Amino acid sequence: MQVVDRRKALSIPPIWRLAFRPFFLAGAVFALLTIPLWVAAWTGLWSGFQPTGGWLAWHRHEMLFGFAMAIVAGFLLTAVQTWTGQAAPSGNCLIGVALVWLAARLGWLFGLPAPLLVPLDLLFLLVVTWMMARMLWAVRQQRNYPIVAVLTLMIGANVLILVGVLQGKDALQRQGVLAGLWLVAALMSLIGGRVIPFFTQRGLGRQEQVKAWPWLDWSLLAGSALIAILHAVGVALAPEALIGVLFLAIGLGHLLRLVRWYDAGIREVPLLWSLHLAMLWLVVACFGLALWHFGLLVQSSPALHAFTVGSMSGLILAMIARVTLGHTGRPLQLPAGVVWAFVLFNLGAFARVFLSTLWPVAGLWLSASCWALAFAIYVWRYAPMLVSARVDGHPG
Repeated sequence: MQVVDRRKALSIPPIWRLAFRPFFLAGAVFALLTIPLWVAAWTGLWSGFQPTGGWLAWHRHEMLFGFAMAIVAGFLLTAVQTWTGQAAPSGNCLIGVALVWLAARLGWLFGLPAPLLVPLDLLFLLVVTWMMARMLWAVRQQRNYPIVAVLTLMIGANVLILVGVLQGKDALQRQGVLAGLWLVAALMSLIGGRVIPFFTQRGLGRQEQVKAWPWLDWSLLAGSALIAILHAVGVALAPEALIGVLFLAIGLGHLLRLVRWYDAGIREVPLLWSLHLAMLWLVVACFGLALWHFGLLVQSSPALHAFTVGSMSGLILAMIARVTLGHTGRPLQLPAGVVWAFVLFNLGAFARVFLSTLWPVAGLWLSASCWALAFAIYVWRYAPMLVSARVDGHPG
């Protein structure tokens, strides 16, 4: 509030005042539409147009770089104002970034030729990374330089995918997608390690926050980044016992953090248990992938979706539910009915991980329905907050 021109900021339509507003809303709408569309295409119920690279390439890329990175951009380009004391992107600048994101999503879905799509798709993440780097460098905030490093590696992962699409090479696409996913896990380790214990302490009114163990936080960040690099070079695509040991160690590290963060009071606060449960899904994913690398599981897909659906997307839903309240000046009290979004979402994650291997079509449709309903509830309750001014009259 102290780093912006109040009169100028209040003259901007509310939706364009901070990045969390358009990107949380667009990301949630994108999520609730695209998963049912993907399942319809996968089960043969949709035979219309083909996205660029085909439906599988579209699904793998867009749930990471369309959905997840939209939320990441909204969060980071909002938080960086607090971190650096500089005005975050807003107004016409923010509109431009959002239009680049939207154009790339439409290009992928409606089959824009790959040579035209590649520069358009890369532009969004390049712009977001440059904005973050510029603002952090201006105040020499070294603590958050790793975020820029991860975003830069994300651009590299996206390049791998896009080259795979251009050359029709599925292996390159898989390498890029899996590398990108574990880079998101690195961001979750870094940012989640900061905010979840803080949110827990504030949400329960505790006097002290659980003290961080820097060695554990940095180990989890480095471990996730190493997993990403191993996928990028193609080493981790087939079962390998040593990589299984690495997954097991990362899973144990996240479990240890969750045990340290645990407070019985979180069971009564949906805004808290949803965060902790999302990180627990990451433990399930790491243990499942360890078992696959040890040769004890036939498929890696259920464990991978424990991460992509249960953990990554579960943390997204929990975070945007809380962050939207705080950044629109509202008390941290969940709107009526939103607890069902968390319940439905986690039921859908359970169906995707544990039921879809037994009943593929029914399990996928159950999972997709729960997912879409969860994000529909978010949009229903939170869209009015995102498009209207803060209730306390402040900018932002």
